[in-house]
Amino acid sequence: MAAWARWCLDHRLAVLLLWVAALFGTVAASVTLGSAYSNVFKIPGTESSTAYERLEKAFPDAAGDVDNVVWRTEHGTVHDPAVRDRMAALLADIARMPDVGRVVGPYDPDGAAQVSADGRIAFAQVTFVKQQFELDTEDLKHLIERAEEARAPGLHVELGGPAIEAAQEPPAGLAEGVGIVAAGIILFLAFGSLFAMLLPLVSGVFAVGTGISTVILLSHVTDIPETATLLGSLIGLGVGIDYALFIVTRHRNGLRAGLTPEEAAVRALNTSGRAVVFAGGTVCVALLALFTVDIALFDGIAISTTLVVVLSVFASATLLPALLGMLGMRALSRRERRALAVQSAAGAAPQSAEAGSAAMRWARLVQRRPRTLGLVALVVMAALSVPALSLRLGANDQGNQPTSQTVRQAYDLLAEGFGPGFNGPLLMVAELDGPQDRQALDSLITELRRTPGVVRVVEAPVPADARGLAAATRVVQVVPTTSPQAAATDRLIDTLRDEIVPAAAEGSTLKVHIGGETALQKDFAAVVGDRMPGFIALIVGLGALLMLVAFRSLLVPLTAALMNLIAACASFGMLVAIFQWGWGMDLLGLGKEGPIISFLPVIMLPLLFGLSMDYQVFLVSRMHEEWLRTGDNARAVRVGQAGTGRVINSAALIMIFVFASFVLSGDRGAMMAGLGLAGAVALDAFILRMLLVPAMMHLLGRANWWLPAWLDRVLPHLAVDPPDRPADDPAGPAEGTPEKVLTPSR
Repeated sequence: MAAWARWCLDHRLAVLLLWVAALFGTVAASVTLGSAYSNVFKIPGTESSTAYERLEKAFPDAAGDVDNVVWRTEHGTVHDPAVRDRMAALLADIARMPDVGRVVGPYDPDGAAQVSADGRIAFAQVTFVKQQFELDTEDLKHLIERAEEARAPGLHVELGGPAIEAAQEPPAGLAEGVGIVAAGIILFLAFGSLFAMLLPLVSGVFAVGTGISTVILLSHVTDIPETATLLGSLIGLGVGIDYALFIVTRHRNGLRAGLTPEEAAVRALNTSGRAVVFAGGTVCVALLALFTVDIALFDGIAISTTLVVVLSVFASATLLPALLGMLGMRALSRRERRALAVQSAAGAAPQSAEAGSAAMRWARLVQRRPRTLGLVALVVMAALSVPALSLRLGANDQGNQPTSQTVRQAYDLLAEGFGPGFNGPLLMVAELDGPQDRQALDSLITELRRTPGVVRVVEAPVPADARGLAAATRVVQVVPTTSPQAAATDRLIDTLRDEIVPAAAEGSTLKVHIGGETALQKDFAAVVGDRMPGFIALIVGLGALLMLVAFRSLLVPLTAALMNLIAACASFGMLVAIFQWGWGMDLLGLGKEGPIISFLPVIMLPLLFGLSMDYQVFLVSRMHEEWLRTGDNARAVRVGQAGTGRVINSAALIMIFVFASFVLSGDRGAMMAGLGLAGAVALDAFILRMLLVPAMMHLLGRANWWLPAWLDRVLPHLAVDPPDRPADDPAGPAEGTPEKVLTPSR
């Protein structure tokens, strides 16, 4: 790392120009070519995916998104002339809008059933020719404005569906912008220098901007879901700014210790830079483990997030030293530079910024009372983990949005007029092969109408010009009596698949696949739940293995794995309490409670484990430096905790604000992920790394660093610690321990 840092310092202008070219080049290319996202939310081999594929092949013209126009009249019925004329004009205008393929309303022969039993609520289906992420946002906003114009006293008009929901999301970049501003404030308070504050921000923005633009370009050659860019920017900003923060902090410590800017930059890259590279590697390993889940949606997310993390590490190792070289002593504040000049003129030795700090006082307190403080931390984490026992995976829909949104009001109107299950109907896709199958399907429809939990069964009409696969395919819509998120709806799907359909198809060749969004989400949650234990074991095991190789210890990686699991349990406990139980949702303006989105644990866990491992690496690498130097475990733990406490806390605050800012994204999945990760980082940094981990390491003593000799011989060597002792020692002399270099026994 030292040679690399010197090269970047010697060629600082070239490095900066290369990064500027990379950023503006990828941004310009992505703007010119646009995106080609592929939101493939299905799992091959499941019944719902089979149903979806059959529909896609049989009726390709109906592949676009379907949204709804819903209206309710307070007086009379929707067939009153004034209401009918007003709404018919609205639907005619919508039908003429770009990318609208078909509009079917209650005043059309095909839409006669689209009126509630009391005649006061009706809806029209708007079928687009494209998926929602391909539609022009301005066209959708015009559609929303036209619907608002149709409202009148006593006539409520609302819009629902994925395209409308996407069009009403806050502007792209709002969450990221708020996160960057919050990070800048924290950095300025931590450094007291405008230039030092800008260094991590510039590094993070260059890495994330280049990474997200590259992801957009990659969407043209591989399947990348739309949400991948949001998650990539979320994790990229967090780790990019934090990695740069660790290096800049070490650089500033070197300057205060009397090193020249070039020496301080080289020393920072050779110490904290090594830890950053290793920490980034652990995050990438955890993210790449998403490929083992074997779900297309996660493959695209793994590609995008890993790419952004790699670029964040690369920016910290190249762009950052170049910027440090350009700034020189201005990485310190004016007050710090004046104090350093006074010390130098007086011939005084540089004073450690940490020796008498609050971080050192806290580290000494933990050293004196490890059992008591460790037990308190463990009890707090256990209490926060209790709600995780009630974790239920499922789907969130527009019924979970805040009541102020038109999509939520449309959802509620449909539930009021047609029943709670109307917003998540089941689609039975039948494959017919002769009259006998037709008779079996008729028998199935009759039986469905007598099945408890089913309120409505309708067979979709077959187009008159249907040929081939379309002519041999029938679609039956089954509306449950319960909402899409209800456990009773899941039980109904199981009953239909295991009992009703097999009994009706017996003695025929009829094949019926139960699909629809509700069934798809149920199947997705089931597959994720089945694959979760192996996935968790893989990422925890890989992280522990890397720690074993890096720190040559058995207990350090085991402690890290245990801490990661505790942090994950507490994080999901908070998510369950907020989003599933509804605690504080009204206060936070997050809408209505519901199950935890089925794909969220698989996305969050590698991020959470990777970030937890980051803090463990930064904390333990500093402890390991001191252990290798003195062989005194108590001093090593104390010095490591004090030396990294302030920077870990600052980094955690930045991540907390960056992640929490994604509540502003308008995407419910991003809200859950953002709050979950923000809570996990807070607990991890302030309770685990600054309290429970050092308490355990004090109790374990020299056993922390024990490794069997035979294992030490066979393990490869991966140097996270610097080859020499850094000049910026925050600890001062050891208490009762002479300052000498020891060769610690294993």
